[in-house]
Amino acid sequence: MSKQRLWLLVDDDDAFLQVLQRSLSRQGIESRLARNHQEAREALTANYIQRCVLDLNLAGESGLQLLPELLNTKPELQVLVLTGYGSIATAVEAMRRGAVNYLCKPVTVNQLLASFEPLDVPPNLRNAPPSVEEMEWEHIQRILNDNDGNISATARALNMHRRTLQRKLQKHSHWRN
Repeated sequence: MSKQRLWLLVDDDDAFLQVLQRSLSRQGIESRLARNHQEAREALTANYIQRCVLDLNLAGESGLQLLPELLNTKPELQVLVLTGYGSIATAVEAMRRGAVNYLCKPVTVNQLLASFEPLDVPPNLRNAPPSVEEMEWEHIQRILNDNDGNISATARALNMHRRTLQRKLQKHSHWRN
């Protein structure tokens, strides 16, 4: 198998990993699987891997924390962050930490392949500016990320009651998907 066609798939969902591995195999792409930080580190040092699909949430471990470790081990590695709960704040943070792209699940293999390719056309920009509610949501997500998901610390930083913050997070959770 060509060295350029070896990928590392890091996700704690075994069924998703197996389906993704089979789909990539049909495209001629060989992959190694990792279900947590330790397995990802071991796979990266044991194999020549060019690309990595990294889940944002690995059974309580953060993919954002693993991302710089992977790139320190292999600076040429191209990492795509995949999540079931996307937000602009986490997308920006993933890119800041070195990801080449960020996608929300569910995704197709064609979307994954295209996400590693350079963009030849400008991205589809939104015609209307975000609403005040959407801007508030993104601000909350950024502060929540800064506080490592701690609701109480985030509420204090936002000068907001914890229950009010929890209601806002619950009310607008559809923006994560």
